[in-house]
Amino acid sequence: MDWNAVADKVLGGEEITREEALAVLQSSDDELLAVLQAAYRVRKEYFGKKVSLHVLKNAKSGACPEDCAFCSQSKSATTDVEEYAMESADEIVSGAKEAESMEALRYCVVTSSRAPSENEMEIICEAAGRIKEKNPQLELCASMGFLTEEKARRLKEAGVDRFNHNLETSENFYPSICSTHKFEDRVETAKTVKKAGLDLCCGGLIGMGESLEDRVDLGIMLKKLDTDSAPINFLDPRPGTGMEGKERLTPNDCLRTLAMFRFILADSEVRIAGGRETCLRDLQPLSLYPANSMFTNGYLTTGGQNFDDDRKMIEDAGFEVGHLVNA
Repeated sequence: MDWNAVADKVLGGEEITREEALAVLQSSDDELLAVLQAAYRVRKEYFGKKVSLHVLKNAKSGACPEDCAFCSQSKSATTDVEEYAMESADEIVSGAKEAESMEALRYCVVTSSRAPSENEMEIICEAAGRIKEKNPQLELCASMGFLTEEKARRLKEAGVDRFNHNLETSENFYPSICSTHKFEDRVETAKTVKKAGLDLCCGGLIGMGESLEDRVDLGIMLKKLDTDSAPINFLDPRPGTGMEGKERLTPNDCLRTLAMFRFILADSEVRIAGGRETCLRDLQPLSLYPANSMFTNGYLTTGGQNFDDDRKMIEDAGFEVGHLVNA
């Protein structure tokens, strides 16, 4: 396939076909650099050479009532993940200061739950107001499970800019990883987020045993939902979860996957997220050719590459830490 022709098509405002997206994932290792160069042309058009950094805050950990097979915080996991109740507004505000020190564009507050309780809503809304008062430039993202329209509006009014609710995988594969809720429930929350005027952060987890077709279907659904930001996680199988023992993706498969999402989500933020260090390994810098943002300084229950090393990697690859060009 002529990968530059695919880039030309996308840059001309057309959407790639399902067959073209699948061809990206099926491309050979010999074609990989050509695929990445074509994806980079699209990334550069919309985001230049900037890489936005996001810092996670695990504000409530463990004891989730859902049974997502990949998650070490789920009720079905037998992990030794630390469990603690919702942190205070003071603790969340303190985490924002740390995010600022790492030149983060966004500060992402995550809670382990099916949906936010009234107490959790009050805490996050108080924290959001205080954070925005001190630093209105720092964007705030919340990830708290399923949302009603009323709660989405309250978050928006409090100062939350964006809400994260990943689809994780395709509708076809979803029953293989979760039984306590349905794919449609996640889609409904994503629609609720957009209806409330919040930015939608919605991505997935790759490498759980899904087919290449499932990965393409996930990308197409994210496009239909008009997602503003797509965090792409790569499975790092955690002991004690339903995914324990699964083989990790190869670095080249990860890169092809990121390129596919860039072609489908041309002007949306594509973020390298959990598992990037263990799956991409020494090829991490190449992920910046299709992706324009990344989490830094660790994840919810696992550590990760620290801010100084991330900044050095970004600069060594010829990119720069900075805000989104079209933000």
